[in-house]
Amino acid sequence: MLNDRSSLLAHLSTRRSGKPRDLGLPGPSLDQLRDMVGIAARTPDHGKLAPWRFVIVPDDKRQALADLITTAYLREKPDAGRLELEAHVQFATQAPALVVVLSSPKSSKIPLWEQELSVGAAAMNLLHAAHAMGFAGGWLTAWPAFNDEVRNAFGNANERIAGFVFIGTPSRELEERPRPELADILSIWPGA
Repeated sequence: MLNDRSSLLAHLSTRRSGKPRDLGLPGPSLDQLRDMVGIAARTPDHGKLAPWRFVIVPDDKRQALADLITTAYLREKPDAGRLELEAHVQFATQAPALVVVLSSPKSSKIPLWEQELSVGAAAMNLLHAAHAMGFAGGWLTAWPAFNDEVRNAFGNANERIAGFVFIGTPSRELEERPRPELADILSIWPGA
């Protein structure tokens, strides 16, 4: 039901990140991924700039992504060992679906910081959409997110990889992680 607060609150209170290596089949279809991105784009966006982009990496291109990442890594670290390279292959090929979220700021009077916050909100909405559709997602950065060669495969020098969002079905129960005590993160102004 539209605006059913109880089910929305249940959704929000049960969303957990899945470790991408533990996400398996079934994964979302291309149409489901498109729907998720449409939901992700319904995020606060001061100035209506859409300072984010999403790139779906199809399953048949995941090995090409692994090759790109390992090649870029070897350029930066030519003495990299086999285990390091295998970790990058595993990174690129884990989970059934992958959406790369890019920060794509626009020249505007809207501060860059606000645009970057919108990117984070869009990535979080993508995770919420995946959860609402019965999947789990994991948002990772790691070395590939900070490498210009990898970034250039998805965007341009003005953009940054905000994260790799892996989506699939959990192969085991999602773990609850420790959450901060409300008293440690909430105060009432002015401070008492």
